[in-house]
Amino acid sequence: MSNMIRLKKGLDIKLEGGAPYNLATLPLADSYAIRPDDFKGFTPKLLVQPGDEVKAGSPLLFDKYRPEILVASPVSGTVSAINRGEKRKILEVVVTPDGLNESVEIEMPVVGLMNREAVLDAIQRAGLWPMLIQRPYGVIADPAQRPKAIFVSGFDSSPLAPNMDYVLSGQEANLSAGIEALKKLTPGKVHLGLKAEGDSSLLGKTLNFLDRGKTTPKLDPNEPPRILQTVKGAEITYFDGPHPAGNVGVQIHQLDPINKGETVWTIDIQNLAILGRFFRTGRVDMRKTIAITGTAVQNQFYAKVIAGASIKSTLKYNLPEDGSHFRIISGNVLTGTKVEENGYLTYYANQITVIPEGDYYELVGWIMPRFKKFSVSKTYFSWLMPWKRYNLDTNLNGGHRAFIFNGIYDKYLPMDIYPVYLIKAVIAGDINKMENLGIYEVIEEDIALCEFIDPSKTEMQAILREGINQMIKELN
Repeated sequence: MSNMIRLKKGLDIKLEGGAPYNLATLPLADSYAIRPDDFKGFTPKLLVQPGDEVKAGSPLLFDKYRPEILVASPVSGTVSAINRGEKRKILEVVVTPDGLNESVEIEMPVVGLMNREAVLDAIQRAGLWPMLIQRPYGVIADPAQRPKAIFVSGFDSSPLAPNMDYVLSGQEANLSAGIEALKKLTPGKVHLGLKAEGDSSLLGKTLNFLDRGKTTPKLDPNEPPRILQTVKGAEITYFDGPHPAGNVGVQIHQLDPINKGETVWTIDIQNLAILGRFFRTGRVDMRKTIAITGTAVQNQFYAKVIAGASIKSTLKYNLPEDGSHFRIISGNVLTGTKVEENGYLTYYANQITVIPEGDYYELVGWIMPRFKKFSVSKTYFSWLMPWKRYNLDTNLNGGHRAFIFNGIYDKYLPMDIYPVYLIKAVIAGDINKMENLGIYEVIEEDIALCEFIDPSKTEMQAILREGINQMIKELN
C-alpha cells in the first residue's frame, strides 16, 4: 500500500492566468539553443562550430572535467551561432532546424536486460545525462557515484504549474521504461511522489491561439485522469499539502533525508518520459508539453514544443500589443529564469510565465488599502479572501533591509531547517555551520517561498547558491 504524507507548512500562491486543458501543437520554432548556464556543476567545452550539421542527440558540448558528460542538440539542423559573453564565456549554442528532425539512433537491448554500465553508457552517448541531478548541491549527477536512491516528483505545486497527469497522458509506457532504467543506477529505490488529491478545476477556454485573444471563457469541470499512479516500478508516496509539497527536495527530506557523505539523484518527470522514450526507441526525441501561463499573454494553453525552443516563436501572436511592459519567465514566478523575447526556453522548464513588469513607484503606497495586492500577513485585505486569485506583477513593494526575526519563514518551509540561520551562515562563510544547518538538503527552489514572503526583500536563492558553490570548492 502506498504511503501518505500530510504537510501543513507552505503556501499556495493563487495567481490568475493558469492554463486551461487545451493542447496546441506549435509549429517548429525558427531556432533552438542550448544554454550552458542551465547546467549547474558543468564547465562547457565546444564540440561543434557554426555551419556544422547535427541531428537530435548529436553532442554540442562536453564537461571539461568529466568529458563523458555530453549535452546534445534537441533538433536536427545546422549550428547557426555560438553566442559568447565576457571573457568568451559560452552563452548559447544555437541550432537552426532543417524541418526533418532526424535523430541519432543507438542500438540497445531491452532495458530490463541491460546492466548498470550499459545504461550509463547509453544515456551518456545520447547526451541525456544532464537530466539527472545530484543532491546535495543540485548539480549534474556524477556517473561514478552510486546514489542511495533516486527521486521523481510527479506533480508541481508552484504557481500556475502544469498538471503533470494531463501533460503526460499517453506516456505511461515511457515513464515505466524510464523508471526501469533508473533502477539499474541505484542499489536503493526509485521514489515517485504524487499529489494526494486532484487539482481544482480551471477556467477553460475555447482555444485558437492565432486568433489574438478572441476566446470565450467557459467552465471546465473535467479533470484529467490520474494516470501517474498507474506507472510501474517505482515506490509511490502521496503528498498532501500546499506548495512546496511538489518540490522533490521536500519529498526527499520527508522520505530519506540526506546526511553528510550521502547522495541521491533526481530527475524531472517530463525528462523521465524522454529518457524512457529513448530506451524504448533508441532515438533521441526531446518533445515535451509546456504550459503557457500568466496574465500578460493573450491566451493561456498547453503547447507541444521541443526543448530549447525560441521564445519568440513559442509566444508568436500571443504577447500584448498595447505597449505595456511585461516580463517573460522560463519556468514559474518563484524559481524561473527571466528571458528576453529573443531568448530560449531553458532546459528544465515546463512552463513559460508572462506577467506585468512592476516598473512603477507608488507614492505613499504603504498607507493605501491595496485590495488587489496579496500578502501573507494581515497588512492587506487578502487574508480575508483566501479563495481569491491575484494578478501580481514583479514589483517588490519595498526595498532591501535587515533580516526580521519573527518566525515567519518557519511557517512556510516543511523541512527541519532554519532558513534565516542558514542564510546568515552562508553570508558569514562558515562551512561548519552551513553543514549543521542543513545545506546538504536544500537548493534554490526549496527556499524560494521563503524569499517570496520575506519582508526583508533578501535574495535568498542567490545567496544559497553562493554557499553551495563554496561548499563544492572547499569540500570536493
